[in-house]
Amino acid sequence: MSSGTPVTRLAERLKRPFLRNGRPTALHPSAVWAEATNTAGLVLAPAWRTVRQLWLKYPWPVLSVVSVLGWSVLAAAVLLWWTGQAFGWQEAKAAAIAAFVLFVVAVAFILGRSSYGVVLDLARTRVAVGDSAVGSIAVSNTSTRPLLPAALELPVGSATAVFHLPRMKPQQVHEDLFTIPTARRAVIVVGPVRSVRADPLHLLRRQVLWTAPEDLFVHPRTVALAGSAAGFIRDLEGMPTTDLSSADVSFHALRDYVPGDDRRHIHWKTTARTNKLMVRQFEETRRAHLAISLSINTDEYAGEAEFEMAISAAASIGRQAIREQRELDVLTQKGPLRCETGRNMLDDMTRIVGTPMRRTAVDLARTLADTVPNASVVFFVVGSNVTAGQLRQAAASVPPGVRSLAVRIEAGAAPTRANIAELTVLTLGDLSDLAIVLRKAAA
Repeated sequence: MSSGTPVTRLAERLKRPFLRNGRPTALHPSAVWAEATNTAGLVLAPAWRTVRQLWLKYPWPVLSVVSVLGWSVLAAAVLLWWTGQAFGWQEAKAAAIAAFVLFVVAVAFILGRSSYGVVLDLARTRVAVGDSAVGSIAVSNTSTRPLLPAALELPVGSATAVFHLPRMKPQQVHEDLFTIPTARRAVIVVGPVRSVRADPLHLLRRQVLWTAPEDLFVHPRTVALAGSAAGFIRDLEGMPTTDLSSADVSFHALRDYVPGDDRRHIHWKTTARTNKLMVRQFEETRRAHLAISLSINTDEYAGEAEFEMAISAAASIGRQAIREQRELDVLTQKGPLRCETGRNMLDDMTRIVGTPMRRTAVDLARTLADTVPNASVVFFVVGSNVTAGQLRQAAASVPPGVRSLAVRIEAGAAPTRANIAELTVLTLGDLSDLAIVLRKAAA
C-alpha cells in the first residue's frame, strides 16, 4: 500500500504503467481524470468541512436575519445609488439613501433579547384519528423588567400558529391553549416554539428557539374486537401437533412412571387402581402466532380511503392479538413493523407511506412465509384491485396446516365471506364491520 499525501499517491499512480492485455500502455485520459477527481475530493474535503462550519457559525446567523424582501430592497438601493452616480440622478441617490435608512431603522427593532421561560405541553403525544389533540404553551417573564408585547410562533406540521403575548411584568405567566386537528393519520412535528422580532416592513426578522420539537402520533383508527370476533383469535390457540410433552395444557394419555418425571403429574386415582405409578402425558399445542401481511402498494387499492381502511383493519387485528398476549408479526413491502407492544405497532403503522411499486401482495405473501415460518394463522390485508387469482397465489405460499385468511378492502361493500381453496376471503366495506366479518370467518 502506498503512503504519503493524496497528491503524492496520485503522482506515483501516474508513473506506473497501465496494463492492457498484459502489455504496459499509457493511462487513458478518463482514468487520469477519475484519479485526479478522487484525489481532489480527498484533499479538499477537510477544508470544505472547516469552511462550512465557519460559515454556519459566523456569517449565516447574521445573513439569515435579512428576509427576501430585505435583500430585494438592499439590491435596489445599490442599483439606485450606482445609477445616480453614473447618470447624475439625484432622485435615484435619494431613493437609495431612503432604503438604507429603512435598514438602519429595522435594525433597532430586532436588537435586544427577551428573557422568556417557555414550556410546551402536549396533553397526549399519541391520539387516534378524530380524537382531540390538546396542548398548551406557558410563557413566563424570567427577567427583572417588564417585557413589551410580542408574538410567539409554533410550527405544527407544515402550518404555523401565532400566539400574541401581552405586556408582561417580571415573573408573570401567560398561558395559551391550542387544539391540533387530527383528521388523518400522520406524525406531526409540533414546535419548536420560537419568538420573532421583526420590523414593521419585515425587512429583518430574527427568531429565537425556546423549546425542542415534539412528535405527535395520530394513530390509525381502530375498532375493538369483542365477543365472538375476539374469541375467533383466541380459538386459534390449541391446534394440536403430534409431538408429545411431559408438561403442557392439553392432556393426552397416561403412561408408566419413569424416574425423573415430575411428581406433580402423577395420576393418583389410576395409581391406586393399578397399584403402580402412572403419570399424565401431554400433547404439545401450538400457540396462536398471528402474521399479518399488509400490502402498501397503492396500485392495489381503489383510492386513499381504501388504503387507510386497510391500515386500520390490520392495526385492529394486531391490537387484539397483543391484548390477548399472542405472538404477532406484521410485514409490509418495506419490511417488518415493531410488535413488542401495541404502542410500538401503532407508531409504526402511523409512519407507513403507501407508494406504487412492483412488489405485489403475492410477493409479500411469499416473503412472509419465509420470514415467519412458525405462524399458525396468516392474514392477508389487500385492496379491491387484487384479483382472485392473485389471492390464490398468495395462499399457495402458506405452508400446510396454517390457517390463512384474506381481508379484502372494498369501500362500501357489504361484509361477506367466500372461499378460494383453503383461503377464507373476507370482504370489508367499512371498518365498523370488521367484527362482523371475523364472526363470519369463525362460523
